[in-house]
Amino acid sequence: MHKSLPQMPTPLSLAEFEALMAPLGPFGSSRSVIAAISGGADSMALAHLLHGWGNPLAIVIDHGLRPAAAEEAALTIRRLTAQRIEARLITLSIPPGPNLGARARQARYDVLLATCRETGRPDLLVAHHAADNAETLHIRAASGSGASGLAGIAPIAWRADARILRPLLSIPPDRLRATLREQGIAWVEDPTNRDATTARGALRLAPPPPIEPTPHTTRSAIESAIARELANSVTLYPSGIAEIAGPLSPAAWSALIWTLSGRQYPPPIAGTARIATKGQGTLHGVHIRAGWAARESASLAPPAPARRGTLWDNRFLLHRTVPNATIGPLGPDAPRLRHRPGPPSFALRTLPTLRIGTDLLAVPHLAYPDAQSCLSVEIEFRPTRPMAGLFAATA
Repeated sequence: MHKSLPQMPTPLSLAEFEALMAPLGPFGSSRSVIAAISGGADSMALAHLLHGWGNPLAIVIDHGLRPAAAEEAALTIRRLTAQRIEARLITLSIPPGPNLGARARQARYDVLLATCRETGRPDLLVAHHAADNAETLHIRAASGSGASGLAGIAPIAWRADARILRPLLSIPPDRLRATLREQGIAWVEDPTNRDATTARGALRLAPPPPIEPTPHTTRSAIESAIARELANSVTLYPSGIAEIAGPLSPAAWSALIWTLSGRQYPPPIAGTARIATKGQGTLHGVHIRAGWAARESASLAPPAPARRGTLWDNRFLLHRTVPNATIGPLGPDAPRLRHRPGPPSFALRTLPTLRIGTDLLAVPHLAYPDAQSCLSVEIEFRPTRPMAGLFAATA
């Protein structure tokens, strides 16, 4: 009996890539986007496909964490330029110390999103693929993430400066490498990808059994069900405060708390189960009490200069610079500005507030000192995890 030969991976065609990009749009006639390119096979395949699809600006970042990184980054720029792909090299300087990997990742995204803002290109493309998604499911399962976390990586994530788009989440990495081989495009291999001391490196060296999503646990099914539940029971105001009219499932609590927290990852499932049972408590930097939910005062970010583009507490985007002012929480001034009926003082304490020194300048979501004065201040609720369609018409 003859054994069948293993099927060779097929390259990803431009028509297939067009179909993957279509639901992430619209992109405008120029299709001008930013692409995060590390020089590895996945991102080089993304750059090649984007070049056939539209008008990418490839950003190559040298983190300065390995001796060979500078030469690899320069080599990647040469390879992109040879393909007539516009490319830019950015070098970072990250101080040594704890959580170096996490700080490097944050620095990378900070500079990529800043480039989106500076160039007027609102879409940042990254090359996460099917294997990355599978690894993420295992990491989130091990950390106790709830249903929304176990739905995998989101294809679209909103940030203050851009959308982060991941068109390749359904594509196995071997197809991306086959795409490069077909075109004769080389790539670099990053040794840190197989570092057993990291969670992802350990998974790559000893892959566990896959987590197979069922039709009831796909991202679209989960989020549709959660959206219906929240629409029926929650009013989420542009002030970042939620009013809750009835009991919620743990999955709905997870989505609501995630939105209010402004954090990158969802709350742990054990905590949301506890909140769902009690209907109150504090979790993931969010306080829930008496039918209201808002940020926990102790978890709020400190005041920051009130400059255009500031994203205070990772949730409120300031659209205009206010000279000599800071943006921070209303805090202990909340009780005297409270108008009944309305949110309780614990929630009002979290409202974004402009001050000059210690003097209150404006609390736009309370129309303080008056509605006309607040018209000149544009503060938009822009959490990491937005819940479309749930915002009330008034603040």
